Amino acid sequence: MTTVTWTSAGLQCAAAWLSAAGHNPPKRIEVVDDQLDADTAHRFASEGTAMLWHGDYQSAKLLLQALARRVERSAGKARPAASITEAFHKHRMTQAQRSRILGMILLPVEAGFQIALKRAPDVAEAFEQVFGAEAKALPQALIALREVQGLIGAYEWRKKGVEIPVLGARIHPWHGIFSPVRGEYLELIAKADLPKAISEDPKAFAFDIGTGTGVIAALLAKRGIKKLVATDIDDKALACARDNLQRQGCIPKVKLEKADLFPQGKAALIVCNPPWLPGKPGSSIENAIYDPDSRMLKGFLAGLTAHLVPGGEGWLILSDLAEHLGLRSRAELEALFAANGLRVAGRLNARPTHPKARDENDPLSAARGKEITSLWRLTALPA
Repeated sequence: MTTVTWTSAGLQCAAAWLSAAGHNPPKRIEVVDDQLDADTAHRFASEGTAMLWHGDYQSAKLLLQALARRVERSAGKARPAASITEAFHKHRMTQAQRSRILGMILLPVEAGFQIALKRAPDVAEAFEQVFGAEAKALPQALIALREVQGLIGAYEWRKKGVEIPVLGARIHPWHGIFSPVRGEYLELIAKADLPKAISEDPKAFAFDIGTGTGVIAALLAKRGIKKLVATDIDDKALACARDNLQRQGCIPKVKLEKADLFPQGKAALIVCNPPWLPGKPGSSIENAIYDPDSRMLKGFLAGLTAHLVPGGEGWLILSDLAEHLGLRSRAELEALFAANGLRVAGRLNARPTHPKARDENDPLSAARGKEITSLWRLTALPA
């Protein structure tokens, strides 16, 4: 556990640093209260000085909103990008700067995960789900207000779940595990014809690579596949998937396994929905969006033929947003197929329906308006 230090009333203070997103603790901390104005707070945050809040919790939320408005005004003054690729990189830098500045309001947390402020919410259960019972005994800790809000939101999502129409049920994402809010790719999986190698053989296996919440494994089980192996490299993701698969009554059909991509053996159907954009994630939740150097995509394609039974198929679920942003060309993707002994047996397409696809104020709207999500049906080339 990382320790953070600061000075208050001439005394040296120390506390544990809590960050579910993996952010580093600030190097400088000033103790502040309700007398702090938004302009001074913005100056502190821009200079890299965090503010340890000793005022009212609701006032801290108002200050955070005021900081966000100042960040947005600053971003609005930037010169327009010369290309969509430049717009993407500027957008990422702006988002990182926004996250850094808004993460500079800190709250004190006492033993039992109690926020030591007037009118603070009860976050004990939400915190324990993420940080564990051991951290609950810490005598004092600090956490960014913005993370507190994220933890509360994730707690509610996990409790209520997300309705998945093609599944006819709710999936309950855990904190840090990407929620299946983009339903178009699930609809593609629901309507794609199953390969004969699995539909005609009740003993055949399917693999779900990078299972996350377990939603794809649950959908495949609902389609009648009786033997599945779902893998993930993240222990929390495997626990989240197990929870969801138990809720759906799918555990007898699905074996969960910790693996970097493929489990041992071969399957008649192997499904993978890798992160769609090549790039470095800025936080743990972005691991589901950004794939450094397309590592997972390349790893899946490189190992696919070795894990397919004769007549089997690999289903690659991939958006072409990276192509419209100038981050990866269609020719590069098709070259990866060919280099790994794969041919395209078919392709199903869908337009995204999420709100950002129709948001004209989004700086990436020109690319999002062209985006298509595809299910690529891949088979091994004849020897």
